[in-house]
Amino acid sequence: MTVLDRRLHAYRQDLADSRLQGRVAAPRFVPPRARRIASPVVDLLVGPDRAAGVNSQLLRGADVDLFDERDGLAWVQAREDGYVGYVETASLAEPGAAATHVVVVPRTFIYGKPDMKTPRTAALSMGTRLSVTGEAETRGSRFAITADGEAVFADHLRPVGWGAPDYVAVAEQFEHTPYLWGGTSGFGLDCSGLVQLAMKMAGTLVLRDSDMQEKIGAPLDPGPDFQAVRRGDLVFWKGHVAIVTAPGEVIHANGNTMTVAREPLAAAIARIAPLFGPPTVTRRP
Repeated sequence: MTVLDRRLHAYRQDLADSRLQGRVAAPRFVPPRARRIASPVVDLLVGPDRAAGVNSQLLRGADVDLFDERDGLAWVQAREDGYVGYVETASLAEPGAAATHVVVVPRTFIYGKPDMKTPRTAALSMGTRLSVTGEAETRGSRFAITADGEAVFADHLRPVGWGAPDYVAVAEQFEHTPYLWGGTSGFGLDCSGLVQLAMKMAGTLVLRDSDMQEKIGAPLDPGPDFQAVRRGDLVFWKGHVAIVTAPGEVIHANGNTMTVAREPLAAAIARIAPLFGPPTVTRRP
């Protein structure tokens, strides 16, 4: 049998997704059960252990398939990008009403009432999906009312299906956001998380990790000094990716500044080379 990527296929020694029968060996296969992420940001763990590393994150409103629950952790697969991992069982809910709107600013607050002077109940990231059922206005501020009766500043939302015209401009909104390994939210991002979130907000769904993203678009010969790259191109290293913002400049979530930062491309190439070598490929989405 072909060895499937466990990051994208739910199978382990004791259990597997029933849709993988005939493709993987397992003593038991189970059908997926539909669930939805109910917490603002949820870590997707590598293994069934809270001390395991974080491979990714899921945002409130994300739909997942559930395969197993044990010791307060649930084994799930994200429907949007297919990523597999473990989340806190308490972060899951039944699917409920379909999402109607998405958060389009890097971060926003959700309130118990449509009034910015009342206590916030949570902070939400760009990309969070909500079911909006009404509107209310308080002192000239317009709020969207969710199916749960909570309130979000309406101008921070757009209808599901809306897409930003320039994914690079979306990425630029996250400049100075902290670097977080496995991060996919406005509260912390890693290099591929920045690419995935920015592209998603512009209407293009891509896979989660940088090695998977190396298949985005078409390969590009950047030239000996990378003079052929333009805004929107992606420069990849072993285990890293950066977005070209302009000729000679990139923005990336990186461990050097521990932030999302702009950097001259030549400086990034020189700095990264002793650790991981030169860029491996350049792609044009």
